[in-house]
Amino acid sequence: MTSTSRLRTVKGVYVAGARATGRALTRVGLLPDVAPSRDHRLRHWAYSLPRAYDSLAIAQLDVPWWTYRAIDYVDAWLDARPHPVRVFEYGSGASTLWLARRADEVNTVEHDPDFAEHIASTLGQHGNIAVRVVEAHPAAAPRIASAKEGHAHLDFYAYVHSIEDVAGRFDVIVIDGRAREACLETALPRLAPDGIIVFDNTGRARYRRAIEAAPVHERRLRGLTPTLPYPDQTSILTARH
Repeated sequence: MTSTSRLRTVKGVYVAGARATGRALTRVGLLPDVAPSRDHRLRHWAYSLPRAYDSLAIAQLDVPWWTYRAIDYVDAWLDARPHPVRVFEYGSGASTLWLARRADEVNTVEHDPDFAEHIASTLGQHGNIAVRVVEAHPAAAPRIASAKEGHAHLDFYAYVHSIEDVAGRFDVIVIDGRAREACLETALPRLAPDGIIVFDNTGRARYRRAIEAAPVHERRLRGLTPTLPYPDQTSILTARH
């Protein structure tokens, strides 16, 4: 069994176990039937655990899949931001729906056509979301590769540069998909002068190197994340002028 297969097996076991536990706790009254307010963080987090790796279920909790500290930060930032607010997002999912409720325009690019089809009808209910599917293509020598295991011979050049197909600058850019190091480099020139980049999972070594090499200021927001049984880290980046 490859390490990728082992990871999928472990993830599948965790998801199945978490969902079964959640159903059992709900039946005996230890978890509520409806989501607690996000203000009650521990209760909201416990309620979210059975919804692991289910973007639509996470979206129903009105949270993106970032740390709670990052969610609070971006929510307050958007609330204070003059409209119209424009967003570009690498990696579609719960965050797309959350942002669509708070911004005027959300442009999202997804590399996985099966996942895009899975969430298409839900995203389609929001007139301010524009979705593009830009798949990676097999290449012996990719111009832009992803370091994610199993993706070594896929070229993400078109995916990374899809931001160049949308005119104007963006108040918020979310980097939560593939080839994130290249996404950061390509997206920075398209960020509004006082805009923010939301970069997820920034505890990973390769993302740390990319951020430390970029002309940005970083605010690291570590802590609990909806559905995850361990702490993670989401960073807010601003351009260094």
